[in-house]
Amino acid sequence: MTTIKDIAVSAGVSPATVSRILNNDTTLNVSPETRQKVLDTAHSLNYKKKSRASSKSAYTLGIVQWFSPQQELEDNYYLLIRQGIEDFCMQNCIHVVRTYKADVNYMDALKQVDSLVCVGKFSSGEIQQFRELTSSIIFLDMPVDDIAVSTITLDFAHAMHTGLTYLTDLGHRKIGFLSGKEYLADGTLFPDTRKSLFLEYCEKNGLGCREFIMEGAFTVESGFQMMEEMLKNGNLPTALIASSDPIAIGALRALTAKGIRVPEDISLMGFDDTSLSAFTAPPLTTIHAPAYDMGNFGANIVYNILKTQPATAMKIQLPCRLVKRQSCRRL
Repeated sequence: MTTIKDIAVSAGVSPATVSRILNNDTTLNVSPETRQKVLDTAHSLNYKKKSRASSKSAYTLGIVQWFSPQQELEDNYYLLIRQGIEDFCMQNCIHVVRTYKADVNYMDALKQVDSLVCVGKFSSGEIQQFRELTSSIIFLDMPVDDIAVSTITLDFAHAMHTGLTYLTDLGHRKIGFLSGKEYLADGTLFPDTRKSLFLEYCEKNGLGCREFIMEGAFTVESGFQMMEEMLKNGNLPTALIASSDPIAIGALRALTAKGIRVPEDISLMGFDDTSLSAFTAPPLTTIHAPAYDMGNFGANIVYNILKTQPATAMKIQLPCRLVKRQSCRRL
């Protein structure tokens, strides 16, 4: 049986430090890295306390990320969600098992978790598989119709209304929309709700928009290609809103390459408020999506609430806010 001394030797710290970390002593002054190293070592050595209920460190939270590590680096929206989850776990001495769907046999790594945070878009078959692992589960960034499943999503309706109202208040009546397509593991197209909300707003307010809608992928490359295609058609709107900052950044690159100025010739708005959006030329007006908070709240909920197995699931929507920079102008 693994002892505290075994963990101390393996982690390179004193037995007293190990004991205080495993007992969640908040007065202990150690770095987050040391704390996590001790927790990881205890987990790898299969350390068990006599009373599991008395120790937070015996608790394991699993993260399953639908993006691959490479995709996560390219679009830091999902990276921020994961960081929010892991920061909560580090602060509360919770062991984390992180997996990506791109991992080989990723489901095997999740078999011993106490709770699960699923980040991204998943098919109904995958959702059922995850629910069989644990009843303490939450899905982030994906609405799930099942009333027994808890979710945290973004309030797209208010976000799109805010963004479009800002553009119309600036005098824009011809507004375009660049969107992305996402597919589930079973091949089902997962619709971008923002597209239908965009159409609804434009029709309600008598705006010309249908001819300025394009769909590709949620990448910089796709944003560039969609903008190039729109430029070839020779008919541009006075303003564009994109479903993600990477799409908007790609569109900005295509416009710049053709000598079309933003915002003098066309206004451009992104969505997400990723770290790069403030450093484009010009800095990108965008809609801030609280990705980090989504992850932090999600980890908090499965640890403090869902582990008690309440009868009612939660459907939470987080508000977004407009971040005004220099890529939009008044006509």
